[in-house]
Amino acid sequence: MKYCIFFLVLVAGWGLSNCSGNRKQVEEQTGSALPVSLARIEKAVRADPVKTAGTVASLSEARLAFKIGGVIEKVYVREGESVRAGQLLATLNTTEIDAQVGQAELAFQKSGRDFERVKNMLRDTAATLEQFQNAGTALDIAQQNVSIARFNRDFAKISSPVSGTVVKKLMNAGEVAGPGTPVLVLVSGRKSDWVVKAGVSDRDWARLKPGDKAEVELDAYPGEVFPGTVTFLSQMADPMTHLYEVEVKLTGLPPRLASGLFAKIALWPSQRREYSVIPVEALLEGHGQQGFVFVARSGKARKIPVKIGYLDQDKVLLTGGLDSVDQVITGGSAFLVDGAEVRVP
Repeated sequence: MKYCIFFLVLVAGWGLSNCSGNRKQVEEQTGSALPVSLARIEKAVRADPVKTAGTVASLSEARLAFKIGGVIEKVYVREGESVRAGQLLATLNTTEIDAQVGQAELAFQKSGRDFERVKNMLRDTAATLEQFQNAGTALDIAQQNVSIARFNRDFAKISSPVSGTVVKKLMNAGEVAGPGTPVLVLVSGRKSDWVVKAGVSDRDWARLKPGDKAEVELDAYPGEVFPGTVTFLSQMADPMTHLYEVEVKLTGLPPRLASGLFAKIALWPSQRREYSVIPVEALLEGHGQQGFVFVARSGKARKIPVKIGYLDQDKVLLTGGLDSVDQVITGGSAFLVDGAEVRVP
């Protein structure tokens, strides 16, 4: 038992001695200058991209409706069906409308007879000039009522204004449609009518103008980038989102497009600015537009805050923080603290 205690004491003493030696070695290493590598800061003049998201839409999208109300007699198309310009799409039951036309025509005939009667009476001095003029006015009104009734009958049907596709069927036969109530939604089949609509903040809106270039990525076509051009900037913000609508016309079109496709958009304003470009490994603690880098000054590492513009592959474009600096620390920066001694091998 005594030998076991003596052995444990020896082992404990050796362990304490060994730990003391390691601590001393670490302290010596900590006190020495750490080797680092430097990278020169480059300058670049670029446009700050405006990144947003939107959806594909057709400029010729139409919400088709009857001019007057009535019972829908028939809808001749289905959702997704292609139609040609002038094609009949839907009709109303015209029983009531035909009766209104008949009433207007009968009223017009009666006004014509009354006018002739008063005209003859005026010739025989049995009617006054005022009565004759009133009869003429009543005849004109009756004629206009006939035109209105016939016009409404002609528009008791919906015809396609353009060649395109029916994307939404909102009502069916037998339902009562009110005047102007949409029955069908149609989009144009012309590729030149497709645009991407998105919203941007007031700050980004002020940087953009018609003609600026754009790059569009569609989730429906992963890995492909389609070029475009800004064609429209709204002059009023959306009251719900407080964003300004931007329209991008696609100059490079995918094989097929559909209304509502999700799109990610990068807009490139004509306005340019100068950036400081550093390797991405030199950036530390990047969060949003804030970050830090280390620079070497008089053999010591100094931590400097920088403002991040955006990332470009293995480079970071900075908008501020390195005005009087030529080089930044890259290799070994992750192990540095502010004020640590450094050396360049």
